[in-house]
Amino acid sequence: MGAGPALLLLLLAAGAAAGWVPTPETVRPRLVREQVLWVSGGPRGGVHTFRVPLVVAAPGGALLACAEGRKRSAADVGAKIIACRRSADRGATWGPTLVAADDGWGEDGLNLGALLVAGGRVLLLFARCAHPPRPCGPPGTLLLRSRDGGRSWGPPQNLSDVLHGEVFAPGPGSGIQKQRPPFRGRLVFCGHGTPERDGVSLLLSDDGGRRWRRGGVLPAIPFGAPRKPHDFTPDECQPYELPDGSIAVSIRNQAQYRCRCRLLARSPDGGESLPPAAVTVQPALPDPAVAAGAAVTRGLLLFSNPAHESLRVNLTLRWSFDNGSTWWGRGLRVWEGPSGYSALAVPPPEEQDHTPLVYLIYEKGRSLSTESVSLATISLAGDL
Repeated sequence: MGAGPALLLLLLAAGAAAGWVPTPETVRPRLVREQVLWVSGGPRGGVHTFRVPLVVAAPGGALLACAEGRKRSAADVGAKIIACRRSADRGATWGPTLVAADDGWGEDGLNLGALLVAGGRVLLLFARCAHPPRPCGPPGTLLLRSRDGGRSWGPPQNLSDVLHGEVFAPGPGSGIQKQRPPFRGRLVFCGHGTPERDGVSLLLSDDGGRRWRRGGVLPAIPFGAPRKPHDFTPDECQPYELPDGSIAVSIRNQAQYRCRCRLLARSPDGGESLPPAAVTVQPALPDPAVAAGAAVTRGLLLFSNPAHESLRVNLTLRWSFDNGSTWWGRGLRVWEGPSGYSALAVPPPEEQDHTPLVYLIYEKGRSLSTESVSLATISLAGDL
């Protein structure tokens, strides 16, 4: 499936030699390798279903992929582990599955989550007891840190006090570190709440992740009341930074407010606020209400989701040259069958001159989207 390691290395060398710049003529995404990282259908190794995949690219060509390992069933509620695998060679080979967190066998438990590389460390943010009123305990949001690329993790930091005890379910996807003013270097995670107290909010750190505080909040309307179809219900979210330093947030449109498509919020002040007036619907991005991927590389905005208004099928990579105002063509269809949540990773800024690659991790199956978690390596230059 796709090309082998030799062709991939050739593509890397060609991209570096050419000094590749994204234009309508040079962006020709092509799948060069795909690997299944986890297969559901347990109880294999104590896991029934793998879901909610994440991936992050670290300096030196290392990749870290994580997913929920749901122990008893495919349901959102239930006991889970956080399973992670690491690659030291840009995804050519992968190490064994390691467990970053395990919530035992309780009625509810952890939920992924978001990854972020900052200052040589990997941060892993996840929620516990995010489905009240299940008998799990008070909700919590926990932060793990790894100094060795995900091989091991330090003790969790509980951010519940920062969040005033409310549910903050991160992502799923990636956090970002701002590359431009205002607040260059700031770390930003996005998360959402519960069905009746839903909405999107940002979590910010200006000291490399030691201390955190709540940033902009975009509540659902009406807030604190049961949802109805077509209510404004922003849900799972993925932030990215625009060239002017503002933060955009691609959001799951849970109740199909105004369209069966994505919502987009924008923070002009580095995450301090999420003004309702800056929220738009994106009819050019049909979406069946899932977690989607979004990332920026060399000024090119990338987006991944099952490109369908109601079904979780047709996993597609889209790209935009104008920060999402328009999207180029029909995109690259990565998998036409059942597909669900996805996330994107690109090489860190200091390595983006060397290779036009993007990593797309997603839920993939032939009958159900939850059958496996697969990682696609895509050359943005295609035939270079």
